[in-house]
Amino acid sequence: MLETSARLLRLLSLLQVRRDWTGPELAERLSVDVRTIRRDVDKLRSLGYPVNSLPGVTGGYQLGAGAELPPLLLDDDEAVAVAVGLRTAANGTVAGIEETSVRALAKLEQVLPSRLRRRVQALQEHTTPLTAGGPAVNAEVLTVIAGACRDHQQLRFTYRSGADTRRLVEPLGLVHTGRRWYFVAWDVDRADWRTFRADRIADVPALAARFTPRTAPADDLAAYVSRSVASSVYTYQAVLVIHAPLEDVADRTSPTSVQLEEIDASSCLMRSGGESLDTMAFHLLHIGFEFDVLEPPELVERMRELSERLARSVSGRR
Repeated sequence: MLETSARLLRLLSLLQVRRDWTGPELAERLSVDVRTIRRDVDKLRSLGYPVNSLPGVTGGYQLGAGAELPPLLLDDDEAVAVAVGLRTAANGTVAGIEETSVRALAKLEQVLPSRLRRRVQALQEHTTPLTAGGPAVNAEVLTVIAGACRDHQQLRFTYRSGADTRRLVEPLGLVHTGRRWYFVAWDVDRADWRTFRADRIADVPALAARFTPRTAPADDLAAYVSRSVASSVYTYQAVLVIHAPLEDVADRTSPTSVQLEEIDASSCLMRSGGESLDTMAFHLLHIGFEFDVLEPPELVERMRELSERLARSVSGRR
């Protein structure tokens, strides 16, 4: 009986870490025959786990969604990660999940072993959150987008950026900058990749047809989003050489406001954008490093005018 129970737990763990398994694959992993796998799956179903059977010559199994949430198996690191994530969600930028996060955390901490509870408490006690102040996003919007990315399913939604527009997209992935949620998708009507702010989606996206995934526009989705939102949407796009190591400049800038490329150990190329030349000049000075403006020429001229004004202000002449 103990051996059977241990095998059921191992089977459940396998079903939770991968979406689809064939019967022979599970049998090989558990060192039993396919008939035993069938019996064990029936036992899991009797305990409330919705294990779906997959069609095919060899057959297969998938842990699906049921009417009620059955117990989950988490290893130590996963349990700590979930607990920390729930604590963070209570103060995060996902709207409407603060209270439910607290309730879920209370349930999890009730069953955490003392050694794991101490790890979670240590992280909590010695971490001071710095509120990002970004716009809140409906949690259901994020979960629908994430599910559509996973299942390769198109999304329809109204996007609020200036005028409201209806979009049909093939979602690729979500990126969280700490202040905002973005997602990258192929815009079907515009036949091009687009980066969307999740907080500008007017309603919960509707699921549409499934699609065959396209080649991603970049291997690093976070870097792609950084490039997309750093300058391309602004009236002025600036290119500068910053005379400081890339990591030092990165510490004083945001990945959604600038794009950095290393030149050498003591300098980097920075691309940024803005609607106002004066605002761009202020932010460049605020970074605190020496720099050379390569373009646009309008920014070079405006900074020359501002430098002359500053010089007059300290010379005492008008």
